[in-house]
Amino acid sequence: MILTVTPNPSLDRTYEVPALERGEVLRATGERMDPGGKGVNVSRALAAAGHRTVAVVPLGGAPGALVAELLAAQGIRVAPVPLTGHTRSNIAIAEPDGTLTKVNAPGPKLSPEESETLLASVGRYDPAPEWIACCGSLPRGLAPEWYAELVTRAHAAGARIALDTSGPSLLAALTARPDVVKPNAEELAGAVGRPLATVGDAVKAARELRESGAGAVLASLGADGQLLVSDDGVWYGTAAVKAVRSDVGAGDASLAGFLAAGGEGPEALAAALAHGAAAVQLPGSEMPTPADLDPSAVTVTADVPLDRALRDLNDPKDPSEQGSPR
Repeated sequence: MILTVTPNPSLDRTYEVPALERGEVLRATGERMDPGGKGVNVSRALAAAGHRTVAVVPLGGAPGALVAELLAAQGIRVAPVPLTGHTRSNIAIAEPDGTLTKVNAPGPKLSPEESETLLASVGRYDPAPEWIACCGSLPRGLAPEWYAELVTRAHAAGARIALDTSGPSLLAALTARPDVVKPNAEELAGAVGRPLATVGDAVKAARELRESGAGAVLASLGADGQLLVSDDGVWYGTAAVKAVRSDVGAGDASLAGFLAAGGEGPEALAAALAHGAAAVQLPGSEMPTPADLDPSAVTVTADVPLDRALRDLNDPKDPSEQGSPR
């Protein structure tokens, strides 16, 4: 079983409009609601692929109740942490040409008691989960060191932990030695304090994160694929994509595929690429099922093109890049 922890989940509302015009009354041609947050998406991707998962989420108010209802409808076991505040609601405006305009709310402020309850959730399961995936931004009330404490408690409970966050939260958590960290290229550059111009630069930066405490680094490199840097060596992979429909949640699907395949080695990297590539070819934040995966589109090699220049990090062709944690 894989447990996910999402400190700042959301209720995501997406409206389709003919065109986004500032200052005008817009008539939506379609709408949908989805449970949101990076860890939530990892659980959704795991469930879609037939894997057991539990989503630990702080929930409050009517939006929180809807998140729990939507997750349960997808076959996901929800472990809610009750909040006095309300779960945030995010808004996305989708235009016919694929342009997506998003407004992400800051979310509630967690009290010290709510923070402790969320931390304690990782030790409630016997036997311990195979993996605990901790993903996304921290809500108000949680210090950057919060993820480091969560990593420590997860290890004490006997679980391996994968961390997908950035900035001070990532740097603080490295001291607790997470088993896997999953930065994108921009986050990796921010962690080492310098720009990354080539794949070789990314490999060097990933090694520095390992020297700082990360067990392995699974790095998304925009349109240039993904890297896995671990004790076993350095692996590089790409995945062919026929047509991009939506990149929402694709990076989270990629992490789900990686963990479901064991969370280590080239086989897990190949699974990450296959899940990410499948996700971008589906509408909205829909997660891929096994029937959507195309392993033949994936190439993984130990021959890393170290001198290859990194392309635009926001290239929409990337099958797994998701930007900063929400």
